[in-house]
Amino acid sequence: MRRFALAVAALAAAAAIAMPTYAAENAKPHRIAIQVDQNDPALMNLVLNNVSNLTEYYHSKGEQVQIEVVAYGPGLNMLREDKSPVKDRLKRIKEGSFPSTVNFSACHNTMMGMEKAEGHPIPIVPQASVVPAGVVRLSELQEQGWSYIRP
Repeated sequence: MRRFALAVAALAAAAAIAMPTYAAENAKPHRIAIQVDQNDPALMNLVLNNVSNLTEYYHSKGEQVQIEVVAYGPGLNMLREDKSPVKDRLKRIKEGSFPSTVNFSACHNTMMGMEKAEGHPIPIVPQASVVPAGVVRLSELQEQGWSYIRP
């Protein structure tokens, strides 16, 4: 009988160890799209605080999260190499997000409008990629089941 009790205890211990791994492997994917449409450093920092909090929370649970910050209109200034008030934070967040992913998307339509108004090409930070249209990108992400946040 004692041998049986030891076997049950060993199985229970093994199950307890395996449970967090199983839960993390079978967790619903966390995919979050965040909109930035204002040229406001406080809002940009709020968004980056949200990104950091999300990645830290899911990492603490042994889970991953995909985050995409989409900037358009006046919010594109967040991703401009020449004007971003949060350029250093973008780099740190992008580099420190592993194993999760954080992507920054810059609206091409807004870039073209700014280029026309300013008379020169608009440089984008290397951590960002250009998408055809910010609002279209947000719409596509929502259609794919991503959660949408507009701070």
